[in-house]
Amino acid sequence: MVHEGEPLWRRSSACGNETECVEIAVRAGYVLARDSKTPVIAVLHFTAVTWAGFLRALSQGELQGS
Repeated sequence: MVHEGEPLWRRSSACGNETECVEIAVRAGYVLARDSKTPVIAVLHFTAVTWAGFLRALSQGELQGS
């Protein structure tokens, strides 16, 4: 869901009660990502196309270390 006000940060349900998770928020045309441990230090901005490519590569195992 795209939100135009303050970012609505979400984290994966797989994180459970963990405090060390990546959080994302969706803005018009962008996906924001941050570290839940230090949410105000750095927020990364990705275009929707770049984020979709990242998720595709991740799901296909293309980002695993060798």
